[in-house]
Amino acid sequence: QSYCHRLQHDMYFLTSTSRLNEQVVDKIVLQLNRVYPQILTNEEAEKFRNPKASLHTRLSDLLKHLQKKGDRHCQEFYRALQINAEQLFNDLPSRKMLKTPDPTEIDTDKEQYMLNDRGPVFFLACFSVAAGLALFWYCCNSETQVIGRARRILGFSPIIIGRHVRNICMLYLEDISRN
Repeated sequence: QSYCHRLQHDMYFLTSTSRLNEQVVDKIVLQLNRVYPQILTNEEAEKFRNPKASLHTRLSDLLKHLQKKGDRHCQEFYRALQINAEQLFNDLPSRKMLKTPDPTEIDTDKEQYMLNDRGPVFFLACFSVAAGLALFWYCCNSETQVIGRARRILGFSPIIIGRHVRNICMLYLEDISRN
């Protein structure tokens, strides 16, 4: 977001009652007049420091003038505001928008909880149903030899299940094949 757009967004906040006093506005105008490159000419600085005009009018005119001049001028205004009124600078609406995350962005922590809100029991139940259906379909198929294939699968799975469990399963399969 450009500084001009930010300044346009912050204009109401800055010009509302008693946000900036005359001394701070004068310091900002003087800094914009003396900074390199010179943002405000001497005539413009005198115009925006004129005590005959109300503070609200001077500040509104200054902000409109800076927006017409371009992004660099608006950036220098923000720098002067930060130096002369840091608390107000930190309270600007555009600063708060920069600090808050993008509302369209996915919060991964929140998404993680949304996906796992049912807990591990639900996962185990779904997995058990899926494994049971797969085993039932595999066993009911008359073209396959269940015992031979199961022995090969269990023989190559010492990593997946422990050695003792594998030995028990192998003994069980051998016992079933003899009967």
